[in-house]
Amino acid sequence: MNKSELIEELAKRAELTKAAANRVIDHVTDIITTAISKGNPVALIGFGTFKSVMRSARTGKNPKTGAPLKIAARTVPKFSAGAALKAAVSGKKVAAKKPAAKPAAKKPAAKPAAKKPAAKKK
Repeated sequence: MNKSELIEELAKRAELTKAAANRVIDHVTDIITTAISKGNPVALIGFGTFKSVMRSARTGKNPKTGAPLKIAARTVPKFSAGAALKAAVSGKKVAAKKPAAKPAAKKPAAKPAAKKPAAKKK
């Protein structure tokens, strides 16, 4: 799917004009780009997380000559897929998460029973 197909699908599903859908997509990509360029991750729960990561310097190889060359360290964008997206791609159903149960109220600790005096033997 390319951008024009995405615009068409968004316009159809959200009942927007194609021009409005195009503006929405442009604004969303601009917001994500601006945030990760500042070092802030963008998390879309279930879909995934966009973030910037630092790639360390390393030695590479020129594919044409085979000569070693130095590759400088740099910051690159990274996307990590969320659980729902991974499940959708793999064809698995996502189990609905159960709401967290409230922790039970702590009961005061029972006091140890007082020892009864032993009966005297005669």
